[in-house]
Amino acid sequence: MYIFKSKEELQKHLAAFSKGETIGFTPTMGALHLGHMHLIEQSNLKCDISICSIFVNPTQFNNPNDLAKYPNTLTTDLEMLENVKCDIVYNPPVNDLYVKGEKAKSYDFGSLTTILEGEFRPGHFNGMATIIEKLLNIINPTIAFFGQKDLQQLYIVKNLAKQMKSDTYIEGVETVRGKSGLAKSSRNKLLSENAKKEASLIYNCLNYCENNKAIGVTKLKSHIQQEFLKNENFTLEYAEFVALKTMLPIKDWEAVNQSAVCISAYHSGVRLIDNIIL
Repeated sequence: MYIFKSKEELQKHLAAFSKGETIGFTPTMGALHLGHMHLIEQSNLKCDISICSIFVNPTQFNNPNDLAKYPNTLTTDLEMLENVKCDIVYNPPVNDLYVKGEKAKSYDFGSLTTILEGEFRPGHFNGMATIIEKLLNIINPTIAFFGQKDLQQLYIVKNLAKQMKSDTYIEGVETVRGKSGLAKSSRNKLLSENAKKEASLIYNCLNYCENNKAIGVTKLKSHIQQEFLKNENFTLEYAEFVALKTMLPIKDWEAVNQSAVCISAYHSGVRLIDNIIL
């Protein structure tokens, strides 16, 4: 496994590969877990070369304290990537990707950023898109892999690739879950074992929606709200039913697999998000 700290060295290495070889790319901010490993495994299956970036992107944090507290588990991350047979890791310092004082670009993603995470984390998606655009331009992968857990991010990146006229295919990969249904996330490390058990409430609500789709959006939304009210350790931030293509709220179902229910909630001060496509 090759590890590069500079884009120049990375690009020099990539230039040595034949043009027929396909490149799979998984961007991360480290603190890796089984969900990330699943993305690399998909890359290994579908591409000749697998690249993972580890870079904590400063422009997508609303709160400087969150940036300062973001976990650094680089040694463990590299061991995990080696075990899953990742070929290349790009782990640059900030000044390899941003010039001093550089801010996030301002993008127009239309309705994709108006609600959900866009409403509760202003500026986040501009920062995320800024770094993804930089990374896609540096690596020029055949396929870039993104987890479905960050559903809104996935559709924004698809839109970004179109705006860039990029040849990279953006592939969404199904969410990896623990036995309780809790989606794998770097934030799960902040939860106690009891909190992890209680956090299965999110998946239980999503699963209920999938199994009871016939009762309609209004009743399902009410069910989620009532379930969260029963658990005093949880604070529901949003439960929204949206159309995948626009991320706008719906009152009736779109075509099969074109709607989603998205939930954000706090447990023990830890913010958790999840979704299911319906």
